[in-house]
Amino acid sequence: MKHISSRDNPAVKALAKLAVTAGKRGAPVLLEGVHLCQAWLQHHGAPDQAIFDVERLSQPDIAALAAAVPDRDCLALDARLMQSLAAVESGQGVAFQVTPPVLDLPDAVDENCVLFDRIQDPGNVGTLLRTCAAAGVKRVFLATGTAAAWSPKVLRSGQGAHFALAIHEHVDLAALLPRLQIPLVATALDGARDLYEGVLPQRCAWVFGHEGQGVAAELLAAARLKVRIPHDMAAVESLNVGAAAAICLFEQRRQALRGTPG
Repeated sequence: MKHISSRDNPAVKALAKLAVTAGKRGAPVLLEGVHLCQAWLQHHGAPDQAIFDVERLSQPDIAALAAAVPDRDCLALDARLMQSLAAVESGQGVAFQVTPPVLDLPDAVDENCVLFDRIQDPGNVGTLLRTCAAAGVKRVFLATGTAAAWSPKVLRSGQGAHFALAIHEHVDLAALLPRLQIPLVATALDGARDLYEGVLPQRCAWVFGHEGQGVAAELLAAARLKVRIPHDMAAVESLNVGAAAAICLFEQRRQALRGTPG
């Protein structure tokens, strides 16, 4: 394992630039922390490169990760250099440089899925990915204009959900609609049915929209079902998109598990 102590080392400079390109299609990213690195190993195998804080290599979790990666693909950095790469104040002493998978759109979609319509806040995107995984959703489509799924803040908010999902990014959602073999369901305020009245489809494509603008008009017009969450509108005008998605997805899951609403 190569030990680096100079900030001017080309490898350190290259790693620092990853923060600038994070989220660009096909660009490598840094996964920070033990949990995300373990998840990558479990689902994808060895990373392109593993970076360690030289002072933490004796810690059991860090040592196990180092042992799982070929020595030629490992770098040990001085603590101050490792911390300079961390997106959070207290890093865990390990990062993997990886190239996220780029998935082709399926010809037909007949499974429960979620469409992210220009959701811009990385924290919301990460929370929604995590909610999708917890609710049993396996595939998500992120519209152009949505925060990059593999950016550092989305990765932190997702807490490993990326590895339970097939994530399609930079998707033209309108062009995706003809491929849907399941109903499109949208959240809306006008002309929408109460979420808790009637039966939700066991398989559908949910669409959740932009924090300020909601779901695009073209997608609303294509929705076979529109639902609204009966919240106290006198208290708050609307719900956070992550909270709204959790309510909808888990009501659908509750109905599916019980076999009947109510």
